[in-house]
Amino acid sequence: MSEAVFWRTAERGPAPYPERADAKETAFDRRLLAAAAWLKRPLPTALRRARALVDEVERLQPGIDALGQRALRGEAEALRPLLLRQGFVPELAARSFALVRAAAQHELGMRHFPVQIMGGHTMLSGLLAEMETGEGKTLTATLPAATAALAGLPVHVVTVNDYLSGRDGDALRPVYAALGLTVGIARQDQDPDERRAAYAADITYCTNKDIGFDYLRDGITLASNRGRGRLLLRKMLGLDDRMDRLLLRGLAFAIVDEADSVLVDEARTPLIISGGGDADAEAELYAQALGMGRQLALGEDFLVHRRDRSATLTLRGRARLKELGEALPATWRSARAREELAQQAVAALHLFELDVHYLVRDGKVMIIDEYTGRVMPDRSWERGLHQLVETKEGCEVTARRGTLARITYQRLFRRYLRVAGMTGTAMEVAPELEAVYGLKVARIPTNRPVLRRDEGVHLFARRERKWQAVADALTRVRETGRPVLVGTRSVAASEELAAVLAQRGIEHVVLNARQDSEEAAIVARAGEAGRVTIATNMAGRGTDIKPDPDVLARGGLHVILTEFHESGRIDRQLFGRCARQGDPGSYETVIALDDDIFARHAGGLAATLAARYGASDRPLPGWAASLLKARAQQAAESANAADRRATLEQDKRLDRALAFAGAAE
Repeated sequence: MSEAVFWRTAERGPAPYPERADAKETAFDRRLLAAAAWLKRPLPTALRRARALVDEVERLQPGIDALGQRALRGEAEALRPLLLRQGFVPELAARSFALVRAAAQHELGMRHFPVQIMGGHTMLSGLLAEMETGEGKTLTATLPAATAALAGLPVHVVTVNDYLSGRDGDALRPVYAALGLTVGIARQDQDPDERRAAYAADITYCTNKDIGFDYLRDGITLASNRGRGRLLLRKMLGLDDRMDRLLLRGLAFAIVDEADSVLVDEARTPLIISGGGDADAEAELYAQALGMGRQLALGEDFLVHRRDRSATLTLRGRARLKELGEALPATWRSARAREELAQQAVAALHLFELDVHYLVRDGKVMIIDEYTGRVMPDRSWERGLHQLVETKEGCEVTARRGTLARITYQRLFRRYLRVAGMTGTAMEVAPELEAVYGLKVARIPTNRPVLRRDEGVHLFARRERKWQAVADALTRVRETGRPVLVGTRSVAASEELAAVLAQRGIEHVVLNARQDSEEAAIVARAGEAGRVTIATNMAGRGTDIKPDPDVLARGGLHVILTEFHESGRIDRQLFGRCARQGDPGSYETVIALDDDIFARHAGGLAATLAARYGASDRPLPGWAASLLKARAQQAAESANAADRRATLEQDKRLDRALAFAGAAE
């Protein structure tokens, strides 16, 4: 079957809303997760085909480059019916890539490198391209996106936040326009008509959250009826306008930027559309729950589980709770209801910290994404936890919301008829990507040799000593005229370090969830000589810090990581801010035994080391840092993978009851 028209005969049959039905998982699929070593092998056939395509593009390029603007667009128009009939055969794909390359040169003064052409072909083939940070993935995506759009496929280029989707869509619009293609940008603040227009474009830049919620809204609109004939007939008779109210044009082709973040890290949290309740009636209930939670003793009445940030009552705690509830309204008479609410209350009190897990802005509690460092104003915790945190912080309590529709990212992206992706860090999770999404990973070579230098890991016994060591290190580097980027895991940590630097009189800027609106301006100056930038994970993905020429002559940007993340991939993303495209750069890690990741995932080992080295101000032995990192990150990754599997299984169990996307699945 032609690859260009396969979407018209999807499993759901001919329909105005193309998508793939959920595939049935087998025991073999699950075993793939254990086959990491085998799956991490390169894909020699895919890379050979990609290199062959590069040769064909280079052969065609002189003739394409000689075309004027009008002729270039004419060539693209002539390619449309050929792609539609024959699919992405090598000859047509090479011609399309050459056209896109010429358009980028004409419009942006940028020319795709051969390795970017390889990456583009990899994605057009339905694979995930792992490209080293700084290799130009944003420009690379124009190759498969434009080719698929010329073949008639609605293309979604999925990014991790509104800033990146808006930036990339606006920046690359002239390239697509030169080929006669339209670009839409779906933003969170748009009304339905604006969103519908964005998705009606040939290529739409959007976030993973937007595409997920809009798909759920379309599911509610369609209800149980996706049949083409019935919908068209009802529309012709004036009985139904559902087709006109749909936001998307189906799920045809997705190119996922930072694919490991979207498809793995964020897959622990389902997307949920909710209906509101009565906030005023519930506010007193949450206040009572917190009051009771404060009267329960940690270790005696309840236990906390820091790894998954949950709490459980002991037998004594249940008895104590029953006793406390006797003086309260009838709601507290139900053992199951009061125990669940009390467990959420003690979790809100003891496990969710201001400026670490959330911040308060304009009187509202906003969750901080632990992987990106950005606030998520559209997200809320489930089962009353969000309302309990609001009560704890003295904010107006929002209504507890009932679920109308939900889906996991695993199920959402498996419904695309074709999924491709790109990221700088995918090999570590290649088995899961293969098992869950059917996405194989191909590592693309770099355009230039990587000159990034690792200056080691320095482990200290106490957090206070760590911050002083970070200040010493960045002072030493900035005295040479080089800029420094310091990565922290939370808003609180970034501000803690900022206070230390202020005491020393070291000029610096902070980029965290409080300054997210200033991100572009702060990042743009982060490569200036002697500049110190403290940033949460916001500066770890999608940003491009360009050091000044004199800075490169002195050794380039220096990056300091101040706490390991639960995934080593995120650490690598931060290190990748330096030494891009063959430039020089360096990085080091300065950590402490009492860092949160060690307390949550390697508490026994950290306590043993603290007992032995706790009085020392000198760095601990290198083996201690290596062992702590390996144990903590392995435990965290295992726990997170289990969470993702549990989330997917729960989504399947709830699907029939919710019927959120048509017939029960």
